Amino acid sequence: MKEFKMKINGSEYIVNIESIEDTHANVEVNGTMYNVEIDKPIRQAPVIRQVIATKPVVAATAPSSTPVKVTPSAAQTGGANTIKSPLPGVIIDVCVKVGDAVKTGQKLFVLEAMKMENNINAENDGKVTEIKVNKGDSVLEGADLIVIG
Repeated sequence: MKEFKMKINGSEYIVNIESIEDTHANVEVNGTMYNVEIDKPIRQAPVIRQVIATKPVVAATAPSSTPVKVTPSAAQTGGANTIKSPLPGVIIDVCVKVGDAVKTGQKLFVLEAMKMENNINAENDGKVTEIKVNKGDSVLEGADLIVIG
């Protein structure tokens, strides 16, 4: 449940969003429940996962707001490491090119998501063998961005 303080025509309201499904939302405004119809479906915000350079991690007791990123091992990708987009957004900068040698932690891309700039860094040392996106491309969560061999 999300709580917002809103001011409409000078009056302050406490608005709690109880649920959103497709084009309907259940909201509570100053203690009164309303079923609100929305002109187009609202897309739920994705869960953000952080990129790490180790074997897949299972967060058994971590709350859903804790950043977690599961990446394939080199054995699963045939020796190459494919870095995927951790969340949907727009590529606003490509910092490497095919053939570049990269080090673990080196910035590869800048991804704008939810009005924030996110650096996508190398998970391991290697050589860029393929770049699958260009500056300005919109990407979905889990989309392949780059292959490092």
